[in-house]
Amino acid sequence: MLVDQAEFLKRLTDLFATTNSRGGSIWLTHKRYTYQEGDVTMQAEGAADAREYPLLLRAVDGDDIKFSTVIQPSDLEIFHSAYGALIKTSMTSGLRKRDKKREKQRAERVAARKKKLAQDIVIEGPKRGNGRTKRQRRIKAAKKLDEARTRIRNAEAARAKKSSLPQAQ
Repeated sequence: MLVDQAEFLKRLTDLFATTNSRGGSIWLTHKRYTYQEGDVTMQAEGAADAREYPLLLRAVDGDDIKFSTVIQPSDLEIFHSAYGALIKTSMTSGLRKRDKKREKQRAERVAARKKKLAQDIVIEGPKRGNGRTKRQRRIKAAKKLDEARTRIRNAEAARAKKSSLPQAQ
């Protein structure tokens, strides 16, 4: 449904209020509005388009509420100041804070894993007799560590190779 700018801002305020109270999402879409009948004329590669186009702004809540407005280039600055203020006041209450504690724990685990991979396992102790089982465990852990290092090196090499390849267009 196409509405004027003031009605759009009013409905958007109501939509934010209802989604903050009951939960949900709002999708806001900005598009260049061009309505032409017939074929669109193509321009050369380097040619700049001197025409100014209106902006189509659409709000959808995903269920049944859909409305939009068209903003002319001359009204764009005034509308954006009111629209920006509305967005700032409406979105602060609905946003969740980042869970920094969990991020910190994850970063510590990654750092501990990197540190463990960097350290070599010292294989010592008797080959026979007392302490043999402990030595065998260390040998097995050293082999596992070498395999992990090899996997990581291969993955990094594959990533580097993939990023160095030219992108297909």
